[in-house]
Amino acid sequence: MALAAVALAGCAGPNGGGSSSTEAVVSSEAPATTEAPTTTTSTVDPATLPQTDEKPVAGGEGFDRRARALWDAVVADDPSIAVPTFFPLAAYQQVKAIKDPTSDWHNRLVTEFESDIHDLHRKLGADAAKASFTGLTVPDRAVWVTSGQEYNKLPYWRVYGSTLDYTVDGVARSLPVSSLISWRGQWYVVHLGAIR
Repeated sequence: MALAAVALAGCAGPNGGGSSSTEAVVSSEAPATTEAPTTTTSTVDPATLPQTDEKPVAGGEGFDRRARALWDAVVADDPSIAVPTFFPLAAYQQVKAIKDPTSDWHNRLVTEFESDIHDLHRKLGADAAKASFTGLTVPDRAVWVTSGQEYNKLPYWRVYGSTLDYTVDGVARSLPVSSLISWRGQWYVVHLGAIR
């Protein structure tokens, strides 16, 4: 096999005592190893990133996936299904200027959210088995809540009065979603039932 080769004359650079020439070795042969290169993929949790002022829209893959998870949780009476729809803890820790946002998130917000999932399931009653999800409607009246309001150290978009929409035997119905707030241009539930 032909090699167009010129050896690198010296392994040190100009200050390392070897030759300062920068010739390279070029080969037409495939490398001796057939192992694929190792790649590392890291996924960064968006809740750990800084807040943005991007106004969320009620659509898109992430929104639709979270809305469906919320609906599935209500139908199944299983709050754990709706975890992706709820405002993330790491974001809440960044947003709130209160003594212990972690405790508040776990002991107040999540507890209320779980209770509200059970309440909405009871409202569906016998219709849970035959109800068909049609979407999450978010009114076009979101407001920008600035730092210093609502015990915040960071701002966010907030909207009241969204609805989880469905049909039963072709009749349109809805369940209330009290409050959504934004993180990095995405809507998340923070109060599903009454704000308390």
